[in-house]
Amino acid sequence: MAQATGLASSLAYLLSAAERSVNRGLAAALAGEDLGIEQWRILRALADGRGHSMGELAAAVLMPHPTLTKAVDRLIDRALVYRGPSAGDRRRVAVFLGDRGADALTRVEGAVAEHQREIEAAFGRERTEELMRALEELAGVLP
Repeated sequence: MAQATGLASSLAYLLSAAERSVNRGLAAALAGEDLGIEQWRILRALADGRGHSMGELAAAVLMPHPTLTKAVDRLIDRALVYRGPSAGDRRRVAVFLGDRGADALTRVEGAVAEHQREIEAAFGRERTEELMRALEELAGVLP
């Protein structure tokens, strides 16, 4: 295998290029429900039913606080999520998945799963699973 040169020699570049390709298909899968990728991530993170502080949610969905606040406000406007008291500390506010948000997630699950199957068909199921494990491990060892 030839040594990569230029941008192709940068892990950061290759990860970004792969993310763009993957997200293009994911965006298409979510378009029917008028959800963006970041909004979908928020809904998926809230699907555990526990409610999350904005700090927890920002870390989970990989978004800076100001961007997350705007995205959550838009989801609240659409009645997909809501703010309420945290179960652990009633003085704290948490974000919860609303019934309409849960319904929207249910409606896109099939398209999202099909998108995953398309990636596995193109790249191979074992290679896809191996890549996911490797990326998870990489994210875990970096500061």
